[in-house]
Amino acid sequence: MIDYGLKGRVALITGANNPQGIGAATAFAFAHEGAKVVLVYKKIYRSFDEKKTGSNGADRYFQANAGNADVVEGELQEMGADYLVLESDITDEEAVKNIYAAATERYGSIDVLVNNAADGDMDGLDTIEKITSAIVDDTFAVNVRGSILMMREFIRQRKDYGRIINISTDAAQVFAGQIAYGASKATLEALTRSIAMEVAKYGITVNCVAPGPTQTGWIDADLEKAVVPLIPMGKLIQPEDIAETILFLSSEQARFVTGQVIKVSGGHAL
Repeated sequence: MIDYGLKGRVALITGANNPQGIGAATAFAFAHEGAKVVLVYKKIYRSFDEKKTGSNGADRYFQANAGNADVVEGELQEMGADYLVLESDITDEEAVKNIYAAATERYGSIDVLVNNAADGDMDGLDTIEKITSAIVDDTFAVNVRGSILMMREFIRQRKDYGRIINISTDAAQVFAGQIAYGASKATLEALTRSIAMEVAKYGITVNCVAPGPTQTGWIDADLEKAVVPLIPMGKLIQPEDIAETILFLSSEQARFVTGQVIKVSGGHAL
């Protein structure tokens, strides 16, 4: 069994209210290693059919993202984890400062930042013929500006240990049909490399995990049948697969891994 050396470390994870999401899985993984976790989320409401939330699909996913973090918090309680839950908006500069103020008041400092929160169009309008300025602005506000603000504050409160892990997508470089979302994630990958070079002198590593098609409650049975043949390893990625990679990048063992984009995609979109 690998000892990642994360016991007693503090990990701040954004986008953590979906119980089936990458943020939640990452929080559980850190807690299992004995780390303290700070969960940040914002409710995003999109209309959904309550009758269809019993199975995977858009309705379940929309319901999860419109809710609070009670289910995730309940699981952390059962684990006996040391955690803090904050409802906030990472696109707001003052809100980001308040997130760090609350986290550092509770725990002293943050050792690991996981920029998992993301936004994007869900109505099929993220194409060059249909896109609106609002979609561009809203997508980049969370995926780029919010991530930059979170990284800036993390670096400002740095100490002798620091790990930043940004969450991209495996198709970031070519994402037809979701051009603003893909472009925002490609931007995040570029930021990862640039910021890694800037903060290496502080001993802070900055890396990016790019998941392939991951079952976060969004992929229904029909979509799974269409997507799985495109994954060479023949199955959907699970949030735990992403979380385990994040654990490694957060560990002492990964101290010289920085500026990298690691695809966890089963061979999809290579």
